[in-house]
Amino acid sequence: MEYLYLKALHLIFVVTWFSGMFYLCRLFIYNREANDQPQPEKDILQRQFTLMSKRLLYGITWPSAVLTFVFGLWLWWIYFSFPLWLNIKLYLVGLLFMYHLSLHFIYLQQKNKNFKYSSNQLRIWNEVATLFLVTIVMLAVVKQNISLVYGIVGLIALMVILMGAIKIYRRLRNNPG
Repeated sequence: MEYLYLKALHLIFVVTWFSGMFYLCRLFIYNREANDQPQPEKDILQRQFTLMSKRLLYGITWPSAVLTFVFGLWLWWIYFSFPLWLNIKLYLVGLLFMYHLSLHFIYLQQKNKNFKYSSNQLRIWNEVATLFLVTIVMLAVVKQNISLVYGIVGLIALMVILMGAIKIYRRLRNNPG
């Protein structure tokens, strides 16, 4: 019984963590695009987006990441097993934490008015979280029944679809007529 409650809490915080990362990247895009606006809109928008990013990062995203980690460790302690799928998942979760740290660094850059990335680059970076989400969930749910070949082909197909969607969006945005 304890296992199911821990698993539910772990999944709840995984969802809030990913939600925070997805929205945080969107705020970075909006903040970057606000940088191209004339004054005083530029300063007003950037102050608001920076405040929203700070609240999201420190109030939701970081706490969710930490609680995801805590409940995940607790589950592992109960489960105490390392099947291949779990090893791969843990490796991906480690990379996901590095991705999360990269979002934190982008927040710090934008807070200091250093806009190193274009809005298109940030859109692409936003989709990295989607790839992590799909891969980790598939591993956690399907486990050993997943074919490595099908998994890799599916992930590549998803990447192609996401990059195509970004290109289509950019064309539509640049050619409004």
